Amino acid sequence: MELVQVRLLVTDFTACYRFYADVLGLKPQSGAVEGPYEKFSPHAGSAGIALQDRAMTAGLPAELGDTATGHRSLVVLRVDDLDAYCAQITARGATLLHGPAPMTDRMRVAHVKDPEGNLVELQEWLLLRG
Repeated sequence: MELVQVRLLVTDFTACYRFYADVLGLKPQSGAVEGPYEKFSPHAGSAGIALQDRAMTAGLPAELGDTATGHRSLVVLRVDDLDAYCAQITARGATLLHGPAPMTDRMRVAHVKDPEGNLVELQEWLLLRG
């Protein structure tokens, strides 16, 4: 078994596409700016984040077509230099909700939201101290 992607169901596909491609800097697979589907890959690893227009899923189980309420997901991306990455994405329009700040003695994190309100956690792994 292999994890290939985490798929987010969205209603404003184009805004989300631009956030993951232009703001976070992930690589789109096909360039389908208007959807209804696109997979984004980080520079390392094989798994990715996919966006799918929520309208496409309306009949699968019925609740997939409902408007999302509350936080149903937390997308986590690891970066090498959290401060530098946060400076880059805020310059491209992201708003930091939290951080960069320590989460544990081995990790620093920052949080942003995509245009649909999905939380994205940015992690910088630190060397084990002590």
